[in-house]
Amino acid sequence: MKISGSYLKIQYDKNKIKKLASLTDSIHMDVMDGKFVPRETMSFDEVKTITKYLKKGFDVHLMVKDVYKYIDMYKTISPRCIIFHYEAVKDVLHVIKYIKLFNIKVGIAINPETNVQLLKPYLDKIDLILVMSVIPGAGGQEFMDISYKVDYLSILREDNYYAYKIEVDGGINDETIEKIKNADIAVVGSFITDSDNMKAQVKKVRGAL
Repeated sequence: MKISGSYLKIQYDKNKIKKLASLTDSIHMDVMDGKFVPRETMSFDEVKTITKYLKKGFDVHLMVKDVYKYIDMYKTISPRCIIFHYEAVKDVLHVIKYIKLFNIKVGIAINPETNVQLLKPYLDKIDLILVMSVIPGAGGQEFMDISYKVDYLSILREDNYYAYKIEVDGGINDETIEKIKNADIAVVGSFITDSDNMKAQVKKVRGAL
């Protein structure tokens, strides 16, 4: 399993972001507009100043209402994948096709209360599914057990030869990561960034796999 670092709680500390990027396999870039979720994250101009530290690549997780507006902005900084929320759009297939126009991988995120079976029409068209294990909008929340969704998506992928990756975001630490063993990527934020020894925390997470 890969570890993707979330800098949500240290977003204005460039030195810590640089350290997080060096310790993890990639960076998970949360983008919030204050509308789809109550919180806002740093501006796009501020985001651009940290991309030089993200040499292993990064995915953009859009927690926004105006999905197309943010796709048009974030496509310009060469993300590996743009992830949009199923709950935020009316025409899921159109968004998928739009992102693919720019040769960027496509991911769909679902909130904890969203029925995972709603994604079935799109599973052969996307590169990643992000299963939220907290209510989106803030770091440091407790893990909600969504392991059944991960297991279901893993079985569907195997049975149908799909190629998507399964990612989980929210409340991941050295204990909860054991509950999502069928995921490919774990987004880990506050468990690492709240510590004065981020290297040791990453080691703990990797050691629990």
